[in-house]
Amino acid sequence: MGYLIIGIGFFTGLHAFSMLLPQQRDALKVNMGEGPYKGLYSLISLAGLALMIWGFWSLTSDPLAGSIVYQPAPWTRHVTMLLVLLGFISLSGFHGKGYVKQWLRNPFSVGIVLWSVGHLLSNGMLHDVLLFGTFLVLAALDIILSTVRGKRPGHDPQISSDMKAVAAGVALYAIFLFGVHPYVFNVPIV
Repeated sequence: MGYLIIGIGFFTGLHAFSMLLPQQRDALKVNMGEGPYKGLYSLISLAGLALMIWGFWSLTSDPLAGSIVYQPAPWTRHVTMLLVLLGFISLSGFHGKGYVKQWLRNPFSVGIVLWSVGHLLSNGMLHDVLLFGTFLVLAALDIILSTVRGKRPGHDPQISSDMKAVAAGVALYAIFLFGVHPYVFNVPIV
């Protein structure tokens, strides 16, 4: 559990600093230079993410290591699959200039929220709640702060961008459903 908690601390602390203290973040970026700042930010984020994944994986490989927080209902598996599919489509709309991005305003964070909520619905172990809850809180905070600060995409939407987002989202979903989940995470879905 220690690696998971340390990873959450690194990852959450860095992202909370960036979201909650934009003036300090921008000052640090100016003092360090944009390239070194982004490099250090990426390095700390990846280290936190790696620790989270390592800690989470080590707990899932030992069923006695985790505590049950709640017992998910059987129907939640199907809702999770739908939410994760929509989450991947939303994530895929992040770089495009489509209606999805304009409508959601923050499709990356919306995708993370959908992915997190889906996984929280169907996983009730303590390490599940910590991992997916962390991503849910950070993504929701990003959506709230972006809305309060008036951030909006400013582009003319193109349907071709949405079609690419849907195709990429479905492809990512299939890769995770049939490849990553059963063979990397050792958690078969179907």
